[in-house]
Amino acid sequence: MTKGLQLHTRALSRRSFLITVGATGIAVAFGGLLQDASGASMAPAVEGGYRPNAWLTIAADGTVTIMSPASEMGQGIMTTLPLLIAEDMDADWHKVRVVQAPSDAEKYGNPGFYGVQLTGGSESTRGYYKMLRLVGAQTRKVILASAAAMLNVPVNELTTEPNRVVHARSGRSLDYGEVAAAGALPDPLLQVTDADLKPSDRWRYIGNLTLPRVDIPSKVDGTAIFGIDVQLPDMLYGAVLRAPVQGEQPETIDGAEARAVPGITHIVPLSYGVGIIGETVEATKRAKDLLKIVWTTSSRIRGYTSDRLLEEYRSVGRDLAQAGVSAATEGDAQTAISKAGTVIEVDYMSDHVHHATMEPMNATALVTGDTVEIWAPTQGPTGTQGFAAEVTGTTPDKVKVNTTLLGGGFGRKAEADFIIDAVSLAKAVRGRPVKVIWSREDDVQHGKYRPLEAQHVQVGLDGDGNIVGWRHRIVADSIFARTMPQLFESEGGHDSVVTEGAHFNYAVPAHQIEYIRRDNGLDIGFWFGVGVGYTRFGIECVIDEIAAAKGVDPVALRLELLKDQPRARKVIETVAQMAEWDRQRDGRALGVAYSDAFGSHCAEIAEVSLDRETGEIRVHAVWCAVDPGIAVQPRNIEALMITGITGGASHALFEQINIVNGEVQESNFDTYRVMRMSEAPDIKVTVIPTPEDPIGGIGQVGLPPIGPAIANAVARLTGGVRLRHYPFLPERVLAALNA
Repeated sequence: MTKGLQLHTRALSRRSFLITVGATGIAVAFGGLLQDASGASMAPAVEGGYRPNAWLTIAADGTVTIMSPASEMGQGIMTTLPLLIAEDMDADWHKVRVVQAPSDAEKYGNPGFYGVQLTGGSESTRGYYKMLRLVGAQTRKVILASAAAMLNVPVNELTTEPNRVVHARSGRSLDYGEVAAAGALPDPLLQVTDADLKPSDRWRYIGNLTLPRVDIPSKVDGTAIFGIDVQLPDMLYGAVLRAPVQGEQPETIDGAEARAVPGITHIVPLSYGVGIIGETVEATKRAKDLLKIVWTTSSRIRGYTSDRLLEEYRSVGRDLAQAGVSAATEGDAQTAISKAGTVIEVDYMSDHVHHATMEPMNATALVTGDTVEIWAPTQGPTGTQGFAAEVTGTTPDKVKVNTTLLGGGFGRKAEADFIIDAVSLAKAVRGRPVKVIWSREDDVQHGKYRPLEAQHVQVGLDGDGNIVGWRHRIVADSIFARTMPQLFESEGGHDSVVTEGAHFNYAVPAHQIEYIRRDNGLDIGFWFGVGVGYTRFGIECVIDEIAAAKGVDPVALRLELLKDQPRARKVIETVAQMAEWDRQRDGRALGVAYSDAFGSHCAEIAEVSLDRETGEIRVHAVWCAVDPGIAVQPRNIEALMITGITGGASHALFEQINIVNGEVQESNFDTYRVMRMSEAPDIKVTVIPTPEDPIGGIGQVGLPPIGPAIANAVARLTGGVRLRHYPFLPERVLAALNA
C-alpha cells in the first residue's frame, strides 16, 4: 500500500504522554518466549509496573515492555519501531519485550497518517521515527528524575548506560528495575525537545548490523499467531459466497441442501452475498458449494472487460485535447515540446494485479451487546473499528481490535471487506465468536486490485538531444474516490496515490503531469508500490529511449540529469560498479533504472536473457544500491529490497488479473502466475546510509526500478525492441520482436 500524503510530525504534549499506570491495553499473546541472548523478543502483554507513558512499562526485574503500534506483516516493523524508543531511553535490548499495541489511535496513531493506526505507504518508520525517539528521550529523563530522588543527588550528575543509571561521583548506580520498583514518577512530566535526542555517534541500536528481528523466533518455533491461527472458546466458523460480479446481490436463495450439511447452524443473507455459519471449516465449505443463488444482473461492472478498457485508456491518453487534472506543473511543457526538434511520444500500460498474500483474508469477531472484539491480520486497526461499529450499530470506542501477525499485506489488509464478513456473521450469533476464512479462490476473484492504467509520455528534445519538456498523462480509475472521498474531492479530483512517482528529481526545465480518471465502477485498491510501480516503469524506460536517441550511455545520461543530486548519483555509480556495467555478456544484457520514491534513493541493474523462439525472459541477476537516509536496520533493509525486487520482477514478468464482462478469470495460483523459487534471480544489495533527517521509507522501495531495468535490458539485448506493457508475457514479447 502507498499514499500521497505529506509526512508531518506533531508536537508532543502532556496528553500524548499521559501516565496511565492502571490502564494498559491487552494485545494478542504471541506465545511466551524465553529471553533470547541475541536480543529482544515478542511477549504477552503485561499490566502494572513503572509506566512513564503509554508506550512502555518497566518491571522490577528490569524487563522493558514496549508497545509496537504498526502491523507486522513480515517487514520487520515490530523490531524497528520499539528499537527507536530503546535507543533514546538507553534500554538494554536483551531486556526488551515487544507487545503489539491495542487499537487506540489517540495513543498509538501514526503522525504520518494524520494520527490513525494504519500500516502502509512505507510510512511507518518515517511517520513514527521522531515521535518514538522523543518518547525514548522523555522516558530516560523520567528515569533520571526518579533515580535522582532515590539517590538524593542532582539529576545533572547522573548518566545512563543500558538499563542502568550511574552516579560517577559516588560510584553508585541503579538498575532500571530498581528505579521501577521504588521510584516515583515526576509530576509534572518532564518535557523533551530534539536537543534531548542521542547524537548519531552514540547510537547503539540504530544502524546496528547484529540486531535480529523479534518476530522471527516465534515464526520458526511455531508459536507465532497469525489471524488464521486464532482459536477461541465456543468458536464458530463462517464462509461467505460472493456474487461472481461485483455489485450484484442475491435475488433468491435456495439453502435447503446447505442447511442439511452436518454442523451448519445458520445461513445469513447479506447485501453482497450469503453467509454460512457452522461448527467446522469443512462444513461451511461444503455448504457454501451447495448454495443455489440467483443473482441480480444490474451491476455496471458487467460491462467491465479489462482488455477493452485498457485500449480505451490508451486512446484517452493519446487524445491531448482531453484535459486531465493537473498533478504537477513546472514550466510550460506543452509549448517547449511543440518547439522541440525531436519529440519522443510513447505509451506504457499495466494490467490489474492481485496482492496474492500467502495468508488469505480472514478475521474473527465476537459481538456481545453493544461491544465488539475482533482478532484480525489487519493493516488498519482504526478503520477496522469504524467499519465494525457501522455494521453493528455501535460506536468505534466500543470496538476492540487485536492485531495479529499478518501473513503478507501489501495494502490488501488495509481493506475492511473481510472484517465486515466476520462482524456481520458474529452479529447473527451474538455471544459466540465467528472466524471467517476466505478460500484462495475467494481471495483471487474478489480482490481490490491495482488499477488498470495507461500512460502517455511526450518528451521534447533540442538539437543536441537535451530534454526541453516532459508531459506525462496517467489514465486510470481512482483509489481515493472510494477509500478517501473527502481527500479526493479536496484535491480537485486528483488521486495522488495513482499518480505517485510521476514527479521525479531529474533536471528537466519543463514538466507537466496530468491525471485523467476513468470511472468504470470496479473497486480498485492499494497495492505494493501502487502508482510508483507503473509510473517509474514509464519514466525509466523513456530515459533509456532518450539515451538511445542521443547516442549516450543510459547510466551516463542519468548521472547527467542528476548532477545536482549527490545521493542519487551515489546509488547509480555504486550499482554500476557492482554489476560491472561496462563488461560485455555473451547472450545476456544489463538494464538500469533509478527511483527516488518514498524519500529513498534506489538504483537497480538487471541481467537478463531472452529466448527469441518462445519470448520468455529470464532474469539471472539483480544488483541494487539503496540510500534510505538513516538506516535503522541495515540487514532488514537488505531483506526488504530483496523482497521488493522479487515481487517486482514477478509482477513485471507474470502477474495479471483479467476481467471479462465483470468476472475475474483467474482463481488460484494455477491461473494467477507468480514467480517460482527456481526463477528468482541472484540478488546483491548494498545499503548506503546517509545519517540525516528526514528518514526515507523502505518497505516498497525495491519494486519500482526492477520492471524498467528488465525492459531496458531487453532493449539493449535486442537492438532497441521496447516492452511497454506489464506484464511482459511471452506472446507480448514475441509481438514486439516481430513488430
